[in-house]
Amino acid sequence: MAFEKGLARSEKAYEQLTKVSTLFADIVKIEFITTWQWWFGLALFIIPWLVWFKYKKKDSAGRLLLAGLLTIISSLTIDLAALSLGLWSYPMIIIPLAPFLFLPYHFSLAPVGVMFALQIKPKMNNLLKGIIFSAIAAFGGMNFFNAIDFYNPKDWSTLYDFCIFLILYYTAYWITNLESFYRLDNDS
Repeated sequence: MAFEKGLARSEKAYEQLTKVSTLFADIVKIEFITTWQWWFGLALFIIPWLVWFKYKKKDSAGRLLLAGLLTIISSLTIDLAALSLGLWSYPMIIIPLAPFLFLPYHFSLAPVGVMFALQIKPKMNNLLKGIIFSAIAAFGGMNFFNAIDFYNPKDWSTLYDFCIFLILYYTAYWITNLESFYRLDNDS
């Protein structure tokens, strides 16, 4: 009995979620799409990738893209957990398919930022590079997005954002430095 009751309650929750998603889609269509903030958010989705494709380190593109993919997965996982706990929110919605997420951050800014940080000055001390990247991203980027109402940290400290960016950077750094990157058709 409990299982069937849980299924029924789950279905009601999905119906409410669908109504909320429809409301967010209406907000984007009616309120946001004509604002400079919406267009800026859309540009943040596209321009970082265009810049990366132009300036990427071609002989390391595969490793860097893997680091970017890991950054996307990690940042989405962290964000979904934090959003479900109500730690922060994203008042500005760019794409209503995932209204609770700031998709330009997850699918563009974070991965491209990490990939550029990894490829710039590859011989630099990585502890220092990770700290610099995280400081710019957290204290510069997140505070900027808070100022233009793309991000609402609620009671979340920017220092915590700094730690999250360190984790994202060092996870990506770790995967790009794995020694097991050989071609699949390599017989040796």
